Amino acid sequence: MTQKKANLILATVSMGWGTSYIFMKLLADTVSPMTMVSLRFGIAFIVMALLFSKRIFPIDRKTLKYSMITGLLLLGIFMFLSIGMKSTTASTAGFLTSTTVILVPVLQAIINRKWPSTKITLGVIIVSIGLSLLSLGDDFALSAGALYCLAGALFYAVHIIVTNRFIKVADPLKLGVYQLGFAAIYAAISGIFLFDNLTLPQAGMDWLAILGLALICSAYGFVMQPIAQKHTTPEMTGFLFALEPIFAAVFAFVFLQENIGLQGYVGALLVLCGVLTASINTDKIGKAKRKQQVELKTKQPV
Repeated sequence: MTQKKANLILATVSMGWGTSYIFMKLLADTVSPMTMVSLRFGIAFIVMALLFSKRIFPIDRKTLKYSMITGLLLLGIFMFLSIGMKSTTASTAGFLTSTTVILVPVLQAIINRKWPSTKITLGVIIVSIGLSLLSLGDDFALSAGALYCLAGALFYAVHIIVTNRFIKVADPLKLGVYQLGFAAIYAAISGIFLFDNLTLPQAGMDWLAILGLALICSAYGFVMQPIAQKHTTPEMTGFLFALEPIFAAVFAFVFLQENIGLQGYVGALLVLCGVLTASINTDKIGKAKRKQQVELKTKQPV
């Protein structure tokens, strides 16, 4: 798989995850966070295990251990997001979660003890400005819900970085599928023994939202992520996932009638510009220019 194709797949994953805020908002007042997490990942695991039964067995101890870690991170992401969605709009939650795009390069720089490249740094600056405009709307306040969403973003960034390391030594498909199962198990255990609020949804709309989260956001998203991420960089993954709040805002406008206003749309445009800035392959551009200069010199009369 080429990096271009991997980036395209990650962009579709980002689009799918943009729908998750709509589904979570619909479930926020009727279904407990642990029920939501356990059902979405449990259904996703069953579906993907059936589809790829011949490829995910047997499972080795190393991949099982890595799946347990990434599954725990998935629990953290969506536990905090589900709680945060109770007191924030779908659009705002999407924008706050996308601070992941800032956290990934920062964490990578800390881990590697090396400052990110110029294009990544410039992309971070542009995206930061865009996210600020998106987040600082008239109804924005750094409430408890916003803090929960930011905590989810931190888990999100760690998940991207950890996944990037694990897929170098483990099968991406097995890792992607088994992490779903572990996230479901962790959520079910937490719901039963810690929160005592694990109950099945009653309304048909709740089940439709659960299925949307399970099939679109979890089964497709979290299985394709490690497969595609193996062929690109964690920084690029983070930037492509910065498209997620834009998709979330579009879906929220269409289905929930949420309007982010002029300032929000300017911020969304800046996020796109930041993503494009980070994705420009300066090495290829430089090689193309040098090749063109050589060709011009060879054509000049002696």
